[in-house]
Amino acid sequence: MEKVKFGIIGAGNMGTGHFRSFMSNLIKNGECVAIADLLPEKLEEKKKIAQELNPEAGKKVQYFNSGDELIESGCCDAVIIAVPHYDHPTFAIKAMKKGMHALVEKPAGVYTLQVQEMLDESKKHPELKLGIMFNQRTNPHFKKMKQLIADGELGEITRLNWIITNWYRTQRYYDTGGWRATWKGEGGGVLYNQAPHNIDLFQWIPDMMPNKVHAFCHFGKWHNIEVEDDVTAYFEYPNGATGVFITTTGDAPGTNRFEICGDRGKLVYEGDKLTFVKTDVSIKEYTYTTESTFSPPAMQNIEVKVEGDNPQHVGILNNFANAILDIEPLYAPASDGIKGVTLANAMLLSGWTGETVELPLDGKKFYDMLQQHIKDSKFVKVTAEDTGTADLSSTYNSK
Repeated sequence: MEKVKFGIIGAGNMGTGHFRSFMSNLIKNGECVAIADLLPEKLEEKKKIAQELNPEAGKKVQYFNSGDELIESGCCDAVIIAVPHYDHPTFAIKAMKKGMHALVEKPAGVYTLQVQEMLDESKKHPELKLGIMFNQRTNPHFKKMKQLIADGELGEITRLNWIITNWYRTQRYYDTGGWRATWKGEGGGVLYNQAPHNIDLFQWIPDMMPNKVHAFCHFGKWHNIEVEDDVTAYFEYPNGATGVFITTTGDAPGTNRFEICGDRGKLVYEGDKLTFVKTDVSIKEYTYTTESTFSPPAMQNIEVKVEGDNPQHVGILNNFANAILDIEPLYAPASDGIKGVTLANAMLLSGWTGETVELPLDGKKFYDMLQQHIKDSKFVKVTAEDTGTADLSSTYNSK
């Protein structure tokens, strides 16, 4: 095939952003030939966007009233799944059974059991690509952090701390979607909507998964919602390292500071700057050999030069099309997605029970507790009028 024919399932905020990328010819080896949504007004909006941005490309687009109709039509080589979280694995499985590649939005799913089902189906179709929209992996700062750690510049990792509290949301944000911030509709709050990218990077950059998780989850602390909007989590790792992850949608101004400490120094990402405080010797070795009682080892404060653009969603879309055409490997395979869902599930499970959760996660225990929360929910969702599709264009450029 010369170009990969894409269909988009879900014409909300994310689906609209992807549609605009295609209509703006930002995906070199891909074209959008179909889009589906349950709401006719969403499809009418896309017709106007196509007419505005690229009437010629818009003529190729077919419009469907459901994702099932789009998949059954067989008009696409690949689908982009941008629907509420519970349906990410569902549509991916249906697409693969129809012989289509699938790119799912984050998170990979709500609970690990359904994500594993999706991955098991993928193994039956080795000729198909299954990816996930982890667009933060294209950020050159995060790529550089991963490279420095892989190259051994930090030595053995000893501590990870990420305060990521610049996800502020208003009450109106939560009120403009009937499914949003409910156990039944979304499956969780900040851990499943805003912070999945950070949770992914928390394990992807150091290439480490914890073996113990203890989290304090506050449900509806800052908003009239039933799910978590404030989380502080503590992690322990098999090598003895520890980690702290703090996130919320209630802070303004918020903070975005990520520290990774090792035996040879510390990496700090904050304010779109990356700093490497590098020690001249191993900290562990220095601690037991120095004659000094207080002085730390000599160290250098290095502002790391980071090169390259940050294509975000467009970068993942281009990579996915290229991977299908065997031009380059898949940058964010969906098999990585289960790691982030595992961490989110573990944090919620610890928050619900007040206990430390050990990994591997008991997926059945989490699923049963989630179903119980859905069953026991007395929350009455107040829905405000949706004022239209949000402008997410800033996440689609190279800055």
